This record gives sequence, C-alpha cells and structure tokens, in this order.
Amino acid sequence: MIPLCLADTGEPLIIKKIGGSPEVKQHLENLGFNAGSEIVIINTLGKNLIVKVKESRVAVSDELAKKIMV
Repeated sequence: MIPLCLADTGEPLIIKKIGGSPEVKQHLENLGFNAGSEIVIINTLGKNLIVKVKESRVAVSDELAKKIMV
C-alpha cells in the first residue's frame, strides 16, 4: 500500500484506504474517492495530480494525495 502521490501515471489503481480527519475523508468521498473504487492518474502538474474518478477528472493537491492509499 502506497500513497497516491507515489503511484505511477496511467495505471488503474484501487483505493485501499483514505486517511485524515473526518472532514478530509468526507470531502474526498464527495469527490468520488471511496475505498474499493478504481482511479487512474492522468497527469501531474507540479505536485498536484489530475485523477480520473468515476468518468470525471479531478485535480488533487499533493497534501490530499498523501492521504489516499492505493
């Protein structure tokens, strides 16, 4: 299990766990990041990631990406 920020671009990933405070977990779940969901890192812009989640593209900061374990 590794943080999303260390995962490779373009490979399908399964979310294993989401860490952080209850507010952070709720925010990520509202964006579609749920344990068991499949995501793909589309691109990296600096330290930020563009992630495909449920047919949508979402920008995720490096800080939030560290809380998503794949």
